[in-house]
Order: sequence, then structure tokens, then C-alpha cells
Amino acid sequence: MRASLSPPSGEIHVILGPMFAGKTTTLLRRIQSESCNGRSVAIIKSNKDTRYGLDSIVTHDGMKLPCWAIPNLSSFKKKFVKLDVIGIDEAQFFDDLYDFCCEAADIDGKTVIVAGLDGDYLRRNFGSVLDIIPLADSVTKLTARCEICGNRAFFTLRKTQEKETELIGGADMYMPVCRQHYVSGQVAIETARTVVESRKVGYRTPA
Repeated sequence: MRASLSPPSGEIHVILGPMFAGKTTTLLRRIQSESCNGRSVAIIKSNKDTRYGLDSIVTHDGMKLPCWAIPNLSSFKKKFVKLDVIGIDEAQFFDDLYDFCCEAADIDGKTVIVAGLDGDYLRRNFGSVLDIIPLADSVTKLTARCEICGNRAFFTLRKTQEKETELIGGADMYMPVCRQHYVSGQVAIETARTVVESRKVGYRTPA
């Protein structure tokens, strides 16, 4: 009796951290290492992120690799048949991240390397990145350097007053901070927001 073939063995590796922690750099290095080992690779990013064009992923320190920019991961399904390794950058922007990673690793035997924010500017769950931790073979949490004191930074502080969760930007809008300066920074930002709002009310012309 012929023995049944076992399904291919895939892997999921997750890279987390605040902005400016080197998540994309770590992802690109992993992808380059896999490529050097003879494996077929590709990198995906959301087409929402157009800061450096749609056909490349560029790190804050200038490292660059070509990529696929797509609206959702399911649209990439037909393209990954011949791939061994799939890198996903800014993974918090993909709503179908969990299902894609499950299928790619468990059924298709792909190695998936995911890089993304673990929290938004309010330190709340951002997208589906945390949902895939139970699926992961490894989880790496990176830290940045606090822009104010130089200590290890675990959080991302938004400098502007916009309140929407998805607000794509760089150092002009965000900075990495330690716990102390996240808390004090949030207080300062909320105070400034209150002052601005009160001035708007004060400047209204009577009907």
C-alpha cells in the first residue's frame, strides 16, 4: 500500500516593534539571506504606502528591494505558486493577514516572514499582526531609540493632531519614545489639542 505524502512544512516568522525600530531592515536582510541560500523569494507591501513609490520597499536607512504593492493578500495567491519565501512589510494594513498566513504555511508549505507594528499610536492593537502570533514559529520584538532621552523605545508617538488610526507618514508625523516620554508626550499633545480646539471656538463669528 502506497504511503500518503505528508503536506509540505511551512513556517511563519513575525517581526514586531514601534516605528524606526528596524523592522523593514530586518525583513529585507532575512529575504536576502533566503535568496542567497537558493530559495525563490518575493516581498509584498500594501498599496496604501506610496512614500517611496509602489514598486520598492525602502528602509529609513536607505536599504531598498523591489516588491509587489497590492490591496490585499488574497490577490497575491495566484502569484506565489513558485515561491519558497514570502515577505510581508507593514503587515498591519492587510485585513486578510491571518487567513493568508494560515494557508500559505499550513497548506502550501511557504515560509512567511511578517513585519509590522504591534500597536498604533494609542498603543492599541493595530490590524491583525497580533492575531498571527499563535501561528508563528518565531516572534521578534525590536526596539528603537527614544528620540527624547535616548533610552530604548517601545512605543510610537504621533506628533500631529489627526485621530485616524491609519495615517501613513515618517519622522514628520511620528517618533519612537520610551514609556516615560510616551505618557508625558501624550499629555502634552492632548493639552495642545485642547488649546487649539478652544481657539477655534473663540474665533467663531456670531451668527
